[in-house]
Amino acid sequence: MNDQKPSDSKQFVGNLKNGIWLFGLSSWVFGITDRSIASFSDGYLSALDLTQLFTAATFFVAWLFLKPTSKV
Repeated sequence: MNDQKPSDSKQFVGNLKNGIWLFGLSSWVFGITDRSIASFSDGYLSALDLTQLFTAATFFVAWLFLKPTSKV
């Protein structure tokens, strides 16, 4: 009976990590889409627009590398 408790808690923590990562992934996709639409809506790209898009894309790629691994 005691052997199931640690595996259940490990599974819960694993699911929580995956859930947080997926929420972050969808947030970054929304953010990049929002910035892209805002940048292209006026018809030209300024240096600030490019900087914001590059920064958001860099953080998005970094978030992809933070994907939790499954240890099943």
